[in-house]
Order: sequence, then C-alpha cells, then structure tokens
Amino acid sequence: MAAPKIMQQGRVVPWLYVLPALIVILVFIVYPTINTVVLSFRDRRGEQPASVDCVEGQPCWGNFENYRYALTHPDMTTALKNNALWLLIMVPAVVGMGLLIAVLADRVKYEALVKAIIFMPMAISFIGAGVIWRFMYYIETGTGEQVGVLNAILDAFGIDPIPWLSQPGINNLALMMVGIWLWAGFCMTILSAALKGLPEEVLEAARVDGATEWQVFWRIMFPMILPTVTVVITTMVIIILKIFDIVFVMTGGNFGTEVIANRMFKLIVTDTGRSMAIAVLLLILTIPIMIINVRRFREQEAIR
Repeated sequence: MAAPKIMQQGRVVPWLYVLPALIVILVFIVYPTINTVVLSFRDRRGEQPASVDCVEGQPCWGNFENYRYALTHPDMTTALKNNALWLLIMVPAVVGMGLLIAVLADRVKYEALVKAIIFMPMAISFIGAGVIWRFMYYIETGTGEQVGVLNAILDAFGIDPIPWLSQPGINNLALMMVGIWLWAGFCMTILSAALKGLPEEVLEAARVDGATEWQVFWRIMFPMILPTVTVVITTMVIIILKIFDIVFVMTGGNFGTEVIANRMFKLIVTDTGRSMAIAVLLLILTIPIMIINVRRFREQEAIR
C-alpha cells in the first residue's frame, strides 16, 4: 500500500511547487492576453462588436474592423514603416557597437572602468534618457542663444542649427541614436561574457600558426560566439518592436516618428478596440522571435 501512495505523492507534490508560478502566469499573462484578443473585436468602448464602428460607404471588415485600422490606416502604416526602419538600422548598429566595444575593451588596461562607463546609460530610466537627449537636441527658434548641446556646437562653427526632432529624414535617426546609446552597454556586456568564455589555447594556437588578429576574430572567435550574437539580435528585435519610451518623451509620435506601441498608447482611452487590435498585432510580430529564442536556448542546453 505504501508504494502506490509514494507514487501518487510523487505525481502531486511537483505540481504544488509549480502551482504559485502557474497562478501568476494565468492571472497576469494568460487572462490579460485572452481579454486583449476579445476586446480587439469590440467597438471603441469595448462593449459591442467592432462592426458597429463601420461607416457607410467606406470599406469595412465587419468584426475585424479594428484590424483593418491596424493594417491600413495611414497613421498605422507610418508606425509600421518606422518600426521596420528601427529594426533595419538600430539592430545592426547596436549589436555591432556592442561587439566592437566588447572586443576593444578586452584589450585596454582599464577594462572594468571602460565597460562601466559604456553600461552606465542602462542605469537611467528610458524616460529620463529621453528628457536628457531632448535637451541635447533642443533648438532655439527665436533670437536667443542656442542652449541645446548639438546646436550650440553647430552655432559655434557658424553652421545653421538643425531641428533634430521635427525635420523628417533626420528625426527618426536622432531617436535611434538615443536607443543605441542606451542599449549598446547591454549588448557589450552579454557579448563580452561570451568572448571571455572562449578557450584561450585555441586562440593562441591560431596566432602561433600565423593568423592575424582580424583572421582570429572572424574565423575563430565570431563563429564560436555566434549563438550568443543570435540571442542578442533576437532580444533586440523584440525590444525595438516594442519601443515606446524614447518616442513618447521626445516627439510624442509627431513629425512622422510614430511607432506601433506609441500609437497603441494614444488610443487606449479614446478607442479601446483599435488599441487592443494594435496590441494583438504587436504580439503576433514578437511571437516568431520568441520561438526562435526558445529553440536556440534548447539547442544550447542539448549541447551542454
């Protein structure tokens, strides 16, 4: 009789340990996600089906009307294009910058100090960073003196000040610079840890055989840390898809700088259905990246 009780206990006890985590996941992740999907098919107030918001004589997707807005409205197409621009420019820039700093900092005398300085922006809230850089980009449009750092420098050299945050073609790049400044330290830390874990004897053997430092990096070091680089890239893709703080503080999405998360925030009070549809769209965009990360993690665990 004791054996069946022990077996039954062995099946039940693990679930008791997992139960608190399951409750948290159900309450704070699963339920909100399901509720968001349900509300995305509702009207502006989240009460009736989304089809009641259809306007006669204009295209209508019925209960998918909020998704028509999320995919075709000019404000959303601008946001989608800007998010794609952030991905195409900022991901390679921030990962490349982090890798460059990680490699170079490993060769300087005051490595810890250099890395601490590069990582320091991560200690600042993104809202605070946006405020700081808004002052950096500030332009005096009147007759007063330029107090924004960048425009003050341009003015000192006799160059006309630039409206960094309101001029299309420049403002999105200016915002990305803030993102690079913030996240380069994160990428540097992860990639530096990967570089520190490389077997020194392999690198020394390559150098003894006559390989240059360039060849050692690209043919030995980079292939060995490629799994870590992939994880950093996918992580940055998810972060940039959800970018919000910088845009919200510095431009509010004006002047052609709108992004998906900022558009969702603007509509959350005035149009619940559309806001939730944008949230679902953002979730759909991030799921494939999360799956890639999970698969990569499992592959690394299998190797270990």
